[in-house]
Amino acid sequence: MPDPSIFTNIINSYLPEPHASLLNGILFGVNLKAGKVFYNQLKIVGLLHLVVLSGINITMLGSITASLTQSFSKRASILITILTIILFILFVGFQASIIRAGFMGMLTLVAILYGRKNLAVYSLFLSLIFIAVFWPKWLTTVSLQLSYGATLGIILFAQSSSRSELWRELKTSLAAQIFTVPIIFIYFKQISLIAPLSNLLVAFTIYPLMIFGFLTAILGKIHYLLGLIPSLICYGLLQYMVFVIEMLSKLPFVYFNFVK
Repeated sequence: MPDPSIFTNIINSYLPEPHASLLNGILFGVNLKAGKVFYNQLKIVGLLHLVVLSGINITMLGSITASLTQSFSKRASILITILTIILFILFVGFQASIIRAGFMGMLTLVAILYGRKNLAVYSLFLSLIFIAVFWPKWLTTVSLQLSYGATLGIILFAQSSSRSELWRELKTSLAAQIFTVPIIFIYFKQISLIAPLSNLLVAFTIYPLMIFGFLTAILGKIHYLLGLIPSLICYGLLQYMVFVIEMLSKLPFVYFNFVK
């Protein structure tokens, strides 16, 4: 089982902070090392979910893979999607949260690929029963509830016949957010009014960051020069994301924390 630090250290060697922390969070869910100021900015603009490994990462990765392979046969597309999720699990290690998210994601994404919304919801329900039987303590975790909320939103609202990759990504991001914002408010008593806008502005970067981020980690492990070009692409996208986060977080009356 690979240690995620093998890959995060490679990314750290290419990118400065907070860019490296952002990419490592998006890819592997590792804790931010960019400091409390940037962490608070992520909370204000409602983008903290990007750097927390959960079902959102798995579902988005599976959805992107399914979109990229939609010209293949259904059987081939399903197989590639599942193999991609398994590869992702191997990258981040066999943690309880990612195993749960991977299991849930594979069940629901197979149903989505068949285009049967009711079957997807049914598969989601089956995965919940499975977890309740074998890992009942997970049911009370915020991570699990965020994962199920995000996946349910994507199943119900993110499916689209549009050929626009950007439109599909935007719908996926917003659908996941709609079902996770109430959970975040219940547990953390905070709400970001700017979150819909910030998610719209950065949603298109997640797909290329996953692709070029993994290329940076894998090729950079082989030789530093091989990972240089994808790391530069990542830097450009991350620089834009950091700019959006910093600018939006400075706006007044966009974030409310109800904890005394």
